[in-house]
Amino acid sequence: MLDTTAREMWELFEPVHDLVYFAPEARQAADGLGMRGYWMGYFALRAAPLGPVAPCVVTSSFSVFHPARVARALPDAWKYAAPADVLAAREEAMDAAMTRLFGAERTRSARFAEAADLAWEAAAAADTTGRVLAAANQALERPARATARLWQAVTTLREHRGDGHVAVLVSVGIGPLEAMVLKAAAGESDGPFLRETRRWEPADWTAAEDTLRERGFLAADGSLTRAGVAGRARVEQWTDRAAERPWRALGAERTGRLAGLLEPLARAVGESGLLPAGNPVGLPPAGAHAAVTAAGARESG
Repeated sequence: MLDTTAREMWELFEPVHDLVYFAPEARQAADGLGMRGYWMGYFALRAAPLGPVAPCVVTSSFSVFHPARVARALPDAWKYAAPADVLAAREEAMDAAMTRLFGAERTRSARFAEAADLAWEAAAAADTTGRVLAAANQALERPARATARLWQAVTTLREHRGDGHVAVLVSVGIGPLEAMVLKAAAGESDGPFLRETRRWEPADWTAAEDTLRERGFLAADGSLTRAGVAGRARVEQWTDRAAERPWRALGAERTGRLAGLLEPLARAVGESGLLPAGNPVGLPPAGAHAAVTAAGARESG
């Protein structure tokens, strides 16, 4: 039977990571650093672990953005704040966001600290060979505060999974735009939202659709063909396999425990209204994968 642990854990930690994109504290932190607009803040906050790299490095590692979108933010962002200052600001912002959203009593509890420590152990076990974003995040010092420790750990795990996903896409010849078209065709995200926020032209999107039709992945009406469904399923399965190592290292029992501790946090983010319509990260509806969560709930009850 296919092991779905890596995917189920992603569905639990992704919403917590996503606070850096959508929590008002993140935007306030970026504005406080002098960043000009949402996208400069986005790229600075996410790319800061890499150091003051050129926009081409960020375009490559983030994968889905048009180079012009990145070039409007970097390297100009580093004129307003050094990466080290951005890292400090995002840690403060995530502490504030998590304390507000989850409550001070919860974030100061022993259970929250346990979740942070388990997630940190899993993240430390991630193999970052060929995974630039994961390696840069994994190399950061262990924060003393449980909020910052948990957020940084799930961010390392998230970038580890994302790096692996990009590697799989490259290996099967699916480019950034084709990947987004497939995601939209599968009903996981809104196509126009993805295209516009990543700053691709309609002609680029149409060309990607044509490429996928030539491969037999996309039907004339824009839906996935049987080959498209199968091809995308293989990509997702290989992505899951590439993300298994942290959970094998943590072990089934403690992974289940972490799942049970993360589930109410993921639910709180989902119910907060912070995540935008259009589902840019492609998260499934809450409860779509419950096996690990259920096991963790039994362990943590």
